[in-house]
Amino acid sequence: MGYISIQINKAKGSADTGASDHIERKTVPKNADPTRTHLNRELVKFPDSVTDRTEAISHRIRTAGIRRKITPDQVRAIRIVLSGTHEDLMRVREEGRLDEWCADNLQWLHRTFGRENTVSAVLHLDEHTPHIHATVVPIVTGERRKARKKQADGKRQYRKKSDTVRLCADDVLTREKLVFYHDSYAEAMAKYGLQRGIRGSEARHVTTAQYYRDLKRRTGELEANVQQLQTEQRQAEQQLDDVRKEIKSEKLEAAKTEAKTALVAKVGSLFGSGKLKELEADNHTLQNEIAARDESIELLQEQMQRQQEEHHRQLMEMQAKHRKEVSLLKTVIAKAAAWFPYFREMLRMENFCFKIGFNDRQVATLISGKPLEYAGELYSEEHKRKFKTERATFHVVKDKLKLALCIEEQPIGEWFKEQFGKLRQNIRQPIVSQRKGRGLGI
Repeated sequence: MGYISIQINKAKGSADTGASDHIERKTVPKNADPTRTHLNRELVKFPDSVTDRTEAISHRIRTAGIRRKITPDQVRAIRIVLSGTHEDLMRVREEGRLDEWCADNLQWLHRTFGRENTVSAVLHLDEHTPHIHATVVPIVTGERRKARKKQADGKRQYRKKSDTVRLCADDVLTREKLVFYHDSYAEAMAKYGLQRGIRGSEARHVTTAQYYRDLKRRTGELEANVQQLQTEQRQAEQQLDDVRKEIKSEKLEAAKTEAKTALVAKVGSLFGSGKLKELEADNHTLQNEIAARDESIELLQEQMQRQQEEHHRQLMEMQAKHRKEVSLLKTVIAKAAAWFPYFREMLRMENFCFKIGFNDRQVATLISGKPLEYAGELYSEEHKRKFKTERATFHVVKDKLKLALCIEEQPIGEWFKEQFGKLRQNIRQPIVSQRKGRGLGI
């Protein structure tokens, strides 16, 4: 059984544009897969004339009926990230219950913070684990906590209305309410096999940056271990070669010693020389040394065999993991191409936009269907040169099952041809004028 994941933070700044750019993918983070960004979706419908999260925050504050002046340092929004254990959410997705999970999350947000206060909820499916970025405007009613405290202390002098509408994040994020949020969210997610973490646990959420730093560190350690095993293997092979050379030399010496011993034995039998016993002792010592060397060789061979097996096992595990990831990626791309007819066209258009000179952010804006204002140089593959344009509006349009890039409602290919024609005309005119001038001077 897995665990819920709920992060609640105050938004910094009056507009919170940095978080909006991340949530709405105006800037694509490194840990997101651009080929899956189109799967993300907004779960809350914006009011009329509101187009994004930043406007939704302002619209809620403006229409809530707040009479008291809002100071620049007041918190205008609260960010909430809802998720769970990766394996459990992937299981929910494979079972086809992801829409149900999103609906239950949205219902919990409405029940806990109010439907009107929940101005945005975006499902992200282009990162490692599915999760929801929710935005809540802390609109509350009733007396301030300071006023209630003064009344309890007997310091209150006059009575205010108890139904006053206020913007107050502190009332929403009290310690007691934070505990309640975790408890109630765990109850709502119990049907998906998710439970609350242990109260008072020292476990803390690992940031995305820290997760990738740890992953990179573990990968580096594994590569270092593989390199160490390879080094030890080469050293063992070198030691084995050296021992073989020594053994070969010592065996030759042993053969010579045995020949000498036999010769001396024959001579000793005739003359009764005492050298015979001395040679036999030397021969016995040499044979023991050879046996010890043979045993060392066997141990080195066994050690090298174990190192080779361990290296092969780690290499096979890494290759299997890589093949699995590649297979999953191919499956996802194939499904995307089958489910979304424009998927391959979007990839082609993205590549085309990069070639003519747009950067990552500009390409992301065009592929998302939004207009882009641009001034600068654009490269034409057909004419092998760049053409400069003043500030103009670019956008991608659909033509049956094809996508086309247009500048001021004109296809970019036709615009390139016009610019090339103007360039040729400007080059030709000075040449013609020069020739005419020479004719008049004759």
